[in-house]
Amino acid sequence: MKIVVAPDSFKGSVTALQAANAIEQGLRRVFPDAEIDKIPMADGGEGTVQSLVDATGGHIQTQRVSGPLGNEVDAEFGILANGETAVIEMAAASGLTLVPSDKRNPLHTTSYGTGQLIYTALQAGCSRLIIGIGGSATNDGGAGMAEALGVQFLNTDGKPIERGGGGLGELSSIDIAGLHAKIADTETVVACDVNNPLTGHEGASHVYGPQKGATPDMVKKLDAHLKHYNKVLTQTFGQSFNDIPGAGAAGGLGAGLVAFLNADLKLGIDIMIDTVKLKDRMKGASLVITGEGQLDFQTAFGKTPVGVAKVAKAGNIPVIAIAGGIGEGAESVYDAGIDAMLGIVQAPMSLENAVEDAPQLISDTAEQAARLIAIGNLYGEI
Repeated sequence: MKIVVAPDSFKGSVTALQAANAIEQGLRRVFPDAEIDKIPMADGGEGTVQSLVDATGGHIQTQRVSGPLGNEVDAEFGILANGETAVIEMAAASGLTLVPSDKRNPLHTTSYGTGQLIYTALQAGCSRLIIGIGGSATNDGGAGMAEALGVQFLNTDGKPIERGGGGLGELSSIDIAGLHAKIADTETVVACDVNNPLTGHEGASHVYGPQKGATPDMVKKLDAHLKHYNKVLTQTFGQSFNDIPGAGAAGGLGAGLVAFLNADLKLGIDIMIDTVKLKDRMKGASLVITGEGQLDFQTAFGKTPVGVAKVAKAGNIPVIAIAGGIGEGAESVYDAGIDAMLGIVQAPMSLENAVEDAPQLISDTAEQAARLIAIGNLYGEI
């Protein structure tokens, strides 16, 4: 029997690899001789770097970069085993968690550090970039990112504008002559699970600005500045980036990555599935077990368990999802390809205890799933 184990992390508790190891332990109590292929997964959000590194045998690299407010921070990114693909989470260098709540101001925060991570990856010889853009502290349209890669953003006097969403109001021209030469030969895919345009009431500033510290007046200013920024981008590249689905993600970083790196914006789970070659690794499997910290109505919208299930269903393979908790609307996953779901908490306990004991709870739940399968095997193979 071949079983594919492909969970996401259980946020705040165990990584995807740790979850996969726990599931394997439970399965082997019942099926000691099973072929078990463990594939740590993610959906493009937090944990994607670690999952892809674990899934491919890559390594983590740390780089000192400029944080959102200009102070130096240590940011991690991954290089996959082939040495050609870098995985970057912009939140590691330009994330909201790096800015104290009383200092959050997207007029000043910059994506420059994210650009420094990209630069480091290019210098290391990478020719493919996977970039997750969730959890940003910025609203600068990716201008800071591009500046770190050699682009100049100039005012009417030909001098560099200030970094941050506030400086874009002074932008007069963009000089791309110094853009890192390797970008032309680099494939960039961006994990982007939102469709917001760059500007307008559904755009970066109005939708995401307030959570980054923007007041109502700041939101109006930031939106106006991004509209002006898009105008200058249009003059520079001969096309508008405003209405590209996902352009407004991460404070407009989506637009910046498309403009300066010719990036392709995709669902995070689809990028993950392609990168780990999930379809190929499922060939010959009798069962797939996936999971994440919480199964609920949101799971059906591009989360890891449903993404894994869609691949499995294409091969007519049954899927069991193991979850830290099962919330409202979780039954929707049945229509999305998951055949059964099991919560790991079988008795009253505190959240703290559930988090602390998660590996054992996951392992025990996997064992119960395996025992049910074993009963079914009395009446024939799966």
